[in-house]
This record gives sequence, C-alpha cells and structure tokens, in this order.
Amino acid sequence: METSDRRPVSAIVISLNEKDRIAACLESLRFADEIVVVDSGSSDGTLEVALSFTPKVFEVPWKGFGPQKQAAVDLASHDMIFCLDCDERATPELASEIADVLRRGGALPAYTVPRRTFLGSKEIRHSGWYPDRTVRLFDRRRARFSDSAVHERVVASGESGRLDHHILHYSFGGLSDLLVKMNRYTDLSAKEMFEAGRRSGISDMTVRPFLSFVKSYLLRLGFLDGVEGFEIAVAGGMHVFAKYVKLRELERKRLEAAR
Repeated sequence: METSDRRPVSAIVISLNEKDRIAACLESLRFADEIVVVDSGSSDGTLEVALSFTPKVFEVPWKGFGPQKQAAVDLASHDMIFCLDCDERATPELASEIADVLRRGGALPAYTVPRRTFLGSKEIRHSGWYPDRTVRLFDRRRARFSDSAVHERVVASGESGRLDHHILHYSFGGLSDLLVKMNRYTDLSAKEMFEAGRRSGISDMTVRPFLSFVKSYLLRLGFLDGVEGFEIAVAGGMHVFAKYVKLRELERKRLEAAR
C-alpha cells in the first residue's frame, strides 16, 4: 500500500506450530508496511510459511502471551502497531479504515476493533463473544502490552478510539478444539493465580462455574446461538472449574514439597 500520504504501520503476529493458519492471517496483513512474526519454537513448517511473506521472522523463547507480543512490538520498525493472532483475519474494509486513520495522523494512543468469532462454521453473535472489542491498533510510544501470561491486553496512556470494521476470528474448529485450548489456557491461568498468591476454595470450584454458565447462556443470551451457545456456556463453566482445580493442585504440591 502507498504510504506517502499516511503514517506507516507495522503488523505483528506471534506463532507456535501454526502452519495451517498463518498464511491466511499474513495474507490479510499485506496492507501493512511491514509484518513482524515472533515464533516460539515451531517445528511444523510455520517459519517457512512466515518467511514467504516477510523477512522479519524472529525466534524468541516463550514468555507468556503479553511479554511475547511486546517482544514483537519492540522488534517492529514503526511506532504504529497493528496486532493480529494466527487464527484471525483483517477484512479489506478494516484495512481501508486503518489507512484512513493513519492518513489523519492516528492521533489517539490506541483504537479498539470488533471481532466476529466462529465456532466451526457458525458465527457466534451472543454468549459474550460479540462484539468482543479489544485494542489492536496503537502507538507504541503511548501504549504497550501487559505482562500477563494469559488474557493479555494493551494498556494505553489515554483515551482509545473505535474502529467500525471487523477482525474475523476462526479460533475454534469445533467444541473439541475449544476444549483443547481451554486446557492450555487454564494451565496458564492457574499458574498466574498461584504466583499472585491466590487460593482455591470449594465455592471457586462449585459456585463460580455455575455462575459462569448462567452469565453466558442466560444473561449474555447464549441460548440465541442455538446448540453452540449451550456448548459455549458449558465449556465456560468447565474452564472456570478446571482453572481452580489446577490452582488447588499447585497449592497441594507446594505443601507436599514443604514437608
């Protein structure tokens, strides 16, 4: 894309064994002035695919989602950053909207973008999954990623703007894929809570999962998403349950090691 009339932007992506998905992601980022990929040890050909799109591919040991994405930000050449995950695509409409913002100077420190998320082939419009706005375009001089190992976010030093067009999010091929990712995320969440001194009680493993289901299926209208909405609500409750059970396991191991 011509950049003489706008601020340049770097697109950043982190990866680990994403050979089957990263090409579509990077293809959607061709509007950017450069693409930076930070990989944490892929062994499936991800690096070769990434190098076919950009020479700026770096191998960085895994540090957690927040630190890993910040490492990609630090390796970028430009101050304006657009962040995308391997299971996401920037629509052409979003690319044009970003270009318009950059032509106007990108005055705000950050901009949120809505996401359309799919479970298999079904788009989920309720269940707390839409519009799922998060900061994706930002000025690295006035914003940075949190240090969180999971559920990272961009922390900006001022008001954020809002973009209208969407990121497409193909995170879950189906329920089984959702559960596989849930296992990884609950490992990370439990470790993070343990290191922060959190403790797990009976109510955390009983009441919290039930409330999670109610919030997703009823309060966030998950029932309007059909069977998939029910599956999401159940999986959400399982996520909460697994997180606190794993936290309790870490507590038990610590006590046993101290004996």
